[in-house]
Amino acid sequence: MTEKLYYKDAYLHEFAANVTKRGCEADGQPYVVLDKTAFYPTGGGQPCDLGTIGGVEVVDVELVDEEIRHRLASPLPEEAIAVACALDWQRRFDLMQQHTGQHILSAAFDDLLDAPTFSFHLGKETVTIDIKISEVTQQMVDQVEQLANRIVRENRQITARFVDPDELAAMPLRKQPTVTEDVRIVAIDQFDYNPCGGTHPKGTAEVGMIKVLGWERIKGSTRIEFICGQRALAALGEKTRLLRQLTQQLACQEALLPEQVGRLLGVQKELEHALYEQNIKLLGYEAQELSTEAIALHQYRIVSKAFEQRSMQDLQRLAQQIAALHPDNIAFLASSGAKTQLVFARGANVQAMMNSVLKETLALIEGKGGGNPNLAQGGGVGGKPVEELLAHAVHTLQNSL
Repeated sequence: MTEKLYYKDAYLHEFAANVTKRGCEADGQPYVVLDKTAFYPTGGGQPCDLGTIGGVEVVDVELVDEEIRHRLASPLPEEAIAVACALDWQRRFDLMQQHTGQHILSAAFDDLLDAPTFSFHLGKETVTIDIKISEVTQQMVDQVEQLANRIVRENRQITARFVDPDELAAMPLRKQPTVTEDVRIVAIDQFDYNPCGGTHPKGTAEVGMIKVLGWERIKGSTRIEFICGQRALAALGEKTRLLRQLTQQLACQEALLPEQVGRLLGVQKELEHALYEQNIKLLGYEAQELSTEAIALHQYRIVSKAFEQRSMQDLQRLAQQIAALHPDNIAFLASSGAKTQLVFARGANVQAMMNSVLKETLALIEGKGGGNPNLAQGGGVGGKPVEELLAHAVHTLQNSL
């Protein structure tokens, strides 16, 4: 059995060990087993430690069949028996901050809202806990956050040790351990007692600020997203930089940003509406011009036009305007590009079904579409000349008359 140094000293990040086993995983990943290790393996919601063994990068650490496997970026030289090991201390301390912050925040939610944590995920950027409460408010979160950060400021002692059954029975645990032997309890003095196998600092002050970022309902419960310590400091720095940049760009004080942004959004909405109206007018002029170029087919007037990189929305509006100009008008419009797009529309006197003509035309480009007898649209793979598609649509129409 590998001696678990991370249980004896969570601050140990350089140590010497002997290689007791070498191997390869099924995917060819080399690994070693050591007689002792400070590398914490993935478990209990906490990611593993990374670092180096004998100068070789450790890319993963996992407990497999009762042995701690240190997976390596490349094989360790055969002659390397006694090896120098080093953890990525910045990563380890970050994980300690986030994991302990989770203990504190979970306990605060439980104490104030009677909302115990039933799931925990320590991610690369943020941490989440799922708590048994259907809804929370900003006021609730503020109260919980204040309690959690008071516990941090008080620098309460944190202990982590294995306890016997009698001692365990006397502890005010928030949840029962999932094992019956070798039960390890992480205790935050007079605040929280939990079975946990993770690494933790000696005092709550080392956790640093705990900041809730947001929350969402998850199947009748609530998922809380938060960060602690250096992550919180980095996030505050980034938000401060963004706010400074926005105040400079908008030439206003930070407190007035919401008002200024609201004003700009109002102006943008007005401009978008004005642009829409102008676009409709331009499409009307274009429709009139195209209608004058209509080709007679029996009693109908065919407007067949190919475009490049025209939006589906523009094609639909243009086709509808052409169809509205004359009851005998039929508009066959197409746009080429990475995807070919087709819109067919008919005037009030036309009996031919546009969705039927479109369906037969789309078959040439493995396309899909929809619509009704009056207006139909669809698209398919690009590459085939759209003029050929339009000619096919006219031919299909002619055969149906």
